[in-house]
Amino acid sequence: NAALAHYSPSNGSSRTLSAREMYLCDTGGQYLDGTTDITRTVHWGKPTPLQKEAYTRVLMGNIDLSRLIFPPSTAGRTVESFARRALWDVGLNYGHGTGHGIGNFLSVHEWPVGFQSNNVPLAAGMFTSIEPGYYRDGEFGIRIEDVALVVEAQTKKPFLTFEVVSLVPYDRNLIDLSLLSPEQIQYLNSYYERIRAHVGPELQRQKLEEAYNWLQENTKP
Repeated sequence: NAALAHYSPSNGSSRTLSAREMYLCDTGGQYLDGTTDITRTVHWGKPTPLQKEAYTRVLMGNIDLSRLIFPPSTAGRTVESFARRALWDVGLNYGHGTGHGIGNFLSVHEWPVGFQSNNVPLAAGMFTSIEPGYYRDGEFGIRIEDVALVVEAQTKKPFLTFEVVSLVPYDRNLIDLSLLSPEQIQYLNSYYERIRAHVGPELQRQKLEEAYNWLQENTKP
């Protein structure tokens, strides 16, 4: 059912989970100090070559936009194609927006930040989702969504970039490393180091050893 980008479960259409299929989980919560919106796609069995390539190219788009450095006052629509390029390279695409503003204990989809043609230019301090995907009717759906903060880049002149604040590993079972560039792999390793540094100690503090061990396994270089 994840082939429908905004599927809602119902008694008539819900299906039993299977290790032989992909599973897409779009989740989040609203807290006094912020709102989360995060999507991960996983496969607990053996993915097909198409599923693996499509997932990897969605991940490549997520990484390419997340690590992008761009001038101040750049409109989101100007840079959103970076999230699509790896899919476009092989004739694939997705039919929804690349991201939306996220409120602080407010709306999950908050105007006017985002990557549509009528959103305001990006500025430091804005929170947006970055969420490329790929959907094959009747077969499977893929989306990788992170929350990102617009921050100042470490450049000589004042430019901007994104800092991903969603700290959840991607599914190693679905990544084709041969498609990733050295820069994308370096980004991935740096991201995993941040996950270990921030989330690992908290899981240990809460004595969640099973979750901690899972995290260590899924954030290996």
